[in-house]
Amino acid sequence: MTRSGADLALLLLGGYRTLVESVVAELAARGHDDVRPVHDFAMRAIASGADNASELGRRLAVSKQAAAKTIAVLLERGYVRRGTDPDDARRKRIEVTPLGWEVMHQGEAAFDELRAQWARRIGADELAALERQLAVLVGDDAVRPEAAGPAAHD
Repeated sequence: MTRSGADLALLLLGGYRTLVESVVAELAARGHDDVRPVHDFAMRAIASGADNASELGRRLAVSKQAAAKTIAVLLERGYVRRGTDPDDARRKRIEVTPLGWEVMHQGEAAFDELRAQWARRIGADELAALERQLAVLVGDDAVRPEAAGPAAHD
């Protein structure tokens, strides 16, 4: 059976959604029912230096207003906090809180568990080959969670 390019895109999207929706459900079961994929992408971007709405918007490929709204949600939920800039006390920077780090680590553990399940289903060698092939096709730059881009906002 020959598949189309659209079929490939749908299979890749389906794999992404299966993994992400499973992790969101697992985080909810662990008491973090308010976390969405964009929150994880935002916290990773903040942890890697996007400490204000303008920079976060650039990293996530969203408007400054959308980034500010995400920051407000993360502040309200205790996943990030405003801190002072060591170089300029007048400037407030956004930083990930211990709770935010905990959620990110729990999400990583849930992804690892899902990867292990997939390895059991199709075989560890097959999964490793799939990962190598996808890395060749999409390149290393595509595998940066803090630079998720527009597709991360489902």
